[in-house]
Amino acid sequence: MTSTRAVGITANLPVTDPRVFVERDVEVPVLRPRDLLVEVSAVSVNPVDAKERVRTDPGEFRVLGFDAVGTVRAVGDEATLFAPGDRVYYAGSIRRPGSNQRLQAVDERIVAMAPTSLTDAQAAALPLTAITAWEALFDKLALTTGSTGTLLVVGATGGVGAVLLQIAEALLPGVTVIGTASDDERTRYVRSLGAEHVVDHRGDLAEQVLAIAPDGVDDVFTAHSDGQAETYARLLRPFGQIVGIDGGPGDFQPLRAKSISWHWEFMFSRPIFEPADMIAQHELLGRVAGLVDDGRIRSTTTTELAPISAATLREAHRLIETGRTVGKIVLSGWE
Repeated sequence: MTSTRAVGITANLPVTDPRVFVERDVEVPVLRPRDLLVEVSAVSVNPVDAKERVRTDPGEFRVLGFDAVGTVRAVGDEATLFAPGDRVYYAGSIRRPGSNQRLQAVDERIVAMAPTSLTDAQAAALPLTAITAWEALFDKLALTTGSTGTLLVVGATGGVGAVLLQIAEALLPGVTVIGTASDDERTRYVRSLGAEHVVDHRGDLAEQVLAIAPDGVDDVFTAHSDGQAETYARLLRPFGQIVGIDGGPGDFQPLRAKSISWHWEFMFSRPIFEPADMIAQHELLGRVAGLVDDGRIRSTTTTELAPISAATLREAHRLIETGRTVGKIVLSGWE
């Protein structure tokens, strides 16, 4: 086989334009030494997909997609972790063609065996969000199984927040978790994922949090930090920590008086720069798969579309751009 089906973009178009995604045949990728060639069976759509779509220069055919489940069909000359026939899951790299294609090349050091207890569609929801949540909690905030204190999760109903709550519930028994939600349905969802307390981010967030933790919380995970520095400074204790996955609050000055630390989490840093510990993503995804198969983490899939096509990807991007999605949107199968 010399070509494979792909769904990509050729111009910077709004999701309302029916030409935003196009389907075409592309060459089967040539494997690098540590690559796997994966036959993709399911993908999910994340906010980063929409952001990358609008950054693409007109005329360039680019395949997006930063979550996948599939079967290994071939391995590179130096690949040792997997064999043809293995069922795997991964988030890929922002610097390489994405998972919205039938055959994709991906470095084995950011891939793990998929959870055996989940369908392809259920498993596809997890890689990017699980990596982000894991790195935020353990690499950036440096929490451990023996940690205590209080963690505020801003954006608890989003893809990352929903996995982070479950990881905290499973591995951080001494940490009290507060999640944010905007209505009764989302409050129930956040509680079901392990949050002990839920606050409404539409109200006075600091006042609500301090009613629960009068001395301030120890740590904050945030997916929505724009303009929130003063609020976070109010609700955090001195020497507290924040880990953010968005653009930041703009003005960090309000955090200075309490010596509050800010950490950035970008799960593509390892795939882009390939540091010596790049294999950490393989290892953590393996840990997550084990937690899933032990019944301690569940899939965050809430919307399933089929097949993987220009039409279904357009609908998934439309839903993502509303900013109101709960959980993950997953696409599976090929025509």
